[in-house]
Formats: sequence, structure tokens, C-alpha cells
Amino acid sequence: MAVEIIMPKMGMGMEEGTVVEWLKQKGDSVKKGESVVSISSDKIEKELEAPEEGVLIDIEADVDDVVPIGHPLGYIGAPGETVNSEEASAPAPEKKQDVPVAAEAPAPAAESAPEPAKGEEPRLRVSPAARRLAKIENIDLATVTGTGPMGRITKADVAAAQTKKAQQPAEASKPAPTPAPSSLSIGTAKKVTGMRKVISDRMFNSLQTTAQLTLQTTVDVTELIAFQKKAREAYQINDEVRLTITDFIAKAAINALLEHKAMNSIYEGDTITTFDAVHLGVAVALNEGLVVPVIQDADKKSLSSISREIRKASKQARGSELNQLQLSGSTFTITSLGTYGVGFFTPVINPPEVGILGVGTISEQPVYFGDELKKRSMMPLSLTFDHRAVDGAPAAAFLATVKQNLEAPFKLVL
Repeated sequence: MAVEIIMPKMGMGMEEGTVVEWLKQKGDSVKKGESVVSISSDKIEKELEAPEEGVLIDIEADVDDVVPIGHPLGYIGAPGETVNSEEASAPAPEKKQDVPVAAEAPAPAAESAPEPAKGEEPRLRVSPAARRLAKIENIDLATVTGTGPMGRITKADVAAAQTKKAQQPAEASKPAPTPAPSSLSIGTAKKVTGMRKVISDRMFNSLQTTAQLTLQTTVDVTELIAFQKKAREAYQINDEVRLTITDFIAKAAINALLEHKAMNSIYEGDTITTFDAVHLGVAVALNEGLVVPVIQDADKKSLSSISREIRKASKQARGSELNQLQLSGSTFTITSLGTYGVGFFTPVINPPEVGILGVGTISEQPVYFGDELKKRSMMPLSLTFDHRAVDGAPAAAFLATVKQNLEAPFKLVL
């Protein structure tokens, strides 16, 4: 009997997921534990493994289909096996995969048959992707022959119908002249899907729904770098703790958030919620996008504990091992472009948070101390805040406290 590949629940708030890519195609042999399909939620992308060994006998959800948790994405069975009617009639992607035009009862035979009553027309089985394409291309699904299991209309069937439609003689009209090709028209088009699509939607939503303003300052981290090197030497025997500048920045921000709690808030609907505990998001750059693991209750942790958690979370993020819970619940975020040689920039808020701290690259600069010019290590900081929730003065006070904490690093270990 065929075994279902189910859309899993990857976090408490997850209700549905999106099919990003099928790593195996219909008819391919698969081994138990082998990656079959890539899916994504609003925060994470994950590859699903085959629950059994066999053949991928059917794909129920196409790429870009949105599937409720617990619903089948496809089926694995024995060679030559097909999905039986009971399995094929299971609830499907986007809640309405097989929307009946009417029930399956045949129309009554008569010389002059009346209009079929509601519930008497034949049932159409249509994949969500096929239904969307048919709507876009204005294809009547009743005219399409389904080649899927039990006559199910697939996206390929609709595409074939569209090709046939396009080949029909067009209405008499003079065709528009074809523009001459140019070098500007040559390129590679790639549909935005998966994690890139999620990031695109979230960033657009952030800029459209918040009143973002960025403040900037420069921090003298000469003493911090010297202090960090000494502190790191103290932890040489501990492979889990590698005290980095990022760890000190995180601790400086945590301490500042405890002092300026307006920045440790979220804005949802018409409500601002301010937190006593700091749940710090630390952005990690991946090839496919950006993820933000969360250090829960960071205000209760020591510098070494924060370092350990940041290091562990970054490693898990690069290995696609983070779960939804580890990516949820942040109250403030830190993001860095320092390794790319970027100075000041405008970080985009991660809603519903009201602030994000951007860290730029450290550079050696001449700085006057009285009449004496000295070489100092300077680091740019950029704070973006939601002006709906926080005014400029409190945001500036928070940024000034972060600066003070970093310029007196010994305070961060007290």
C-alpha cells in the first residue's frame, strides 16, 4: 500500500508550508531516509526524507503549492503501484485541490435532458498549480483532459491545452512588429521561490507597514579589541566558547535594552508590547538568504553563555538544522555586514520588532585626543527603529548606551 509524504509541522505557529522543489520525480526510485522534496515555512526551508523505500508513484503537490500541515505531498509505493481512490481523495493542497463542480451522480438519460441539478455534474480533479495556470491563461478546465491519477488535471495538462489554444488561427489582425533583439534583453530569468520569496515578502511588508528611521554612530573599539583578545585567551581550552566582537556587541545591546526597554518591544495591530526579558535575534547569512536564530532569555545569560549559543546557532543555521522554535520570538535583532567591508548601512526591521542594530566593518582611523593624533579602531553602528513605537530621543539614548558599553568593555563581564 502506498505511503504518504506528509507536510510536517515545523513549529507551533505553522499551519501550512510551501513546496519549493521536488528532488525526485515521479517514477524515481527512492531509499528510506533519502531527501525527496524541499519545503519551506515562513522562516525555514527543509528537505523531507522518504518514509519508506520504493518508487515515487505520485506527486500530489506541485512546486509553489501551499499545503496545510498533515496533508499529503506525494506517495511512495511499489513499482507499478498506483494510488487508490481512498488515498487520492485525501484532503489536498490549498484546501481546495479537488473542488467538485458537482457530485458524481450521472445525469438522467432523456431525449431532451434538463439542466443537471446541483450535485449531478461529474467531478473534476485538478491540482492547485493547474487551477492557477488555467485561471491565468483563461482555460476552461472542462475542456482539458487530465492525465494524472484517476483523470486528475495536472499543470502539464493545462499547459498543453494552452499550447493548443495558441496554435489556433487568431482573429484577423495585423501582428505587431517584433522588436529587434538587443543585449539588454539577454538574461536568465528565475522565478522567486522558497526562502528568497519569504525574505522578499517579509522585507517588502516591513517597509510598507512600519515607519523606519535610521540613526548612526561610530564607536571606538580599540580597548574592546584588546580586551577581547585577552578574554579569548582565557577560554582557549573551551572549544564551544570563542569570544568574538559579535559576542561583546550582543552583550552590550542586551544590557542597553534592559536600560531602555522601549526598544525591547514589538508593535502588532494597535498594541505595543514591551518585554522585561530580552530574546535576541542574531542574523546569519546563508547562500540562499538570511535566517535569524534567537537567543532566548539572553538577559539572564553570561557573556560566555551568549558566545556559546551564538556559535551553536550559527553552525546549525549553516547545516539547515534549526527548527521553527529557534527562529521565533525575538524582541530585538543584531545584523552585521562587517566581514564584507561595509560601513554604515540601513538594516531593515524584522517585524513585529521595533528595532534592529546594524554593525559595520572596523577600520583604523586617526582620532584626536586633545592635541594629540592617535590611531584608533573605529566601528560604525546603524540603528533602525520604528518611529510609530519609539521616538528619536529614546532611540538615540539607547544607541548611546550601546556605544558606552562597548567603549568600557570590562562592564560587560561584571
